[in-house]
Amino acid sequence: MRAEPRFPQVAAGAPHYESFYLKATSPDGGRGVWIRYTVHQRSGAEPTASLWLTYFDSAADATRAAKATVGPADLSAPQDGFIAIGPASLGPGRAQGEVDAERLTARWELTFAEGADPLRHLPYEWLYRSRLPRTKFESPYPATTFYGRLVLGGEEVAIAGWPGMVGHNWGTEHAETWVWIQACGLGGREGDYIDLATGRVKLGPWTTPWVANGRIVLDGEPRRLGGLDRVYGTAVHAEPTGCEFTFPGKDVSVRGRVAARKKDFVAWRYADPKGPEHETLNCSIADLKLTVERPRHRAATIELAGTAAYEFGTRGLEHGIPLQPYPDG
Repeated sequence: MRAEPRFPQVAAGAPHYESFYLKATSPDGGRGVWIRYTVHQRSGAEPTASLWLTYFDSAADATRAAKATVGPADLSAPQDGFIAIGPASLGPGRAQGEVDAERLTARWELTFAEGADPLRHLPYEWLYRSRLPRTKFESPYPATTFYGRLVLGGEEVAIAGWPGMVGHNWGTEHAETWVWIQACGLGGREGDYIDLATGRVKLGPWTTPWVANGRIVLDGEPRRLGGLDRVYGTAVHAEPTGCEFTFPGKDVSVRGRVAARKKDFVAWRYADPKGPEHETLNCSIADLKLTVERPRHRAATIELAGTAAYEFGTRGLEHGIPLQPYPDG
């Protein structure tokens, strides 16, 4: 399989969080779904498992979201899958589940293709075994295509050829601040994508500069972005509803902006296993503009409307986006 669940090997009572998630958007933009299957284990406590769903529709007044949390008896790692939470599951090529919350009842049955090769964001395998960074991340399916259906209350949404991705992260502590930018079909080419995570990490009294890790695939050519050796030259100006950025890479430089209207964001609480909470703002139907410079190529300008993901993790920031009424952890 392209990903290995980590929670079955975590010692009882050890701090741990883990998330398998998918994002898919309508090919013509403006509609999208973001689904997460998560594990959260505080120090000295048993794990909990949660299903999260957000549906984005630019024609609606606001996003629709739901979350359900269960205890350890309903959490498992099936042999042929990544994670199961009660009857809900995510595994190679399939995702299904149901959330029954006070504000919204939703269920989904989805399949997805193999798509692009897996992406390991961190540049060296030993970083996935080391204590630092405290968050590890990868995209087992960084660019794929979804089919199936999503039912929201009494409304059915047909998912037919929606481009998207499947991601996986885990660790003991979230970054102090982070940004995730993702989009498929760059320049209209299937298989081309950008998937990049960048964060500032708190180390004692100090907070690091922005450190980015990810990949851009353009014209079928994959190029790595960021890394510790490219902190100089990385620039991120992140706000609740948009971000301007410059990311240098190996034989590539990417600069641009990702943004969406405030009403098209969802705000969730993310708790660290050791205590503090972050507020995570996500829009999976954001607009993205990129300028990509590569040796032996003309500079390419790419614009996508309503199909990119922008996630901003922060705390102590007034953003005006209503928090979903669900605790975490």
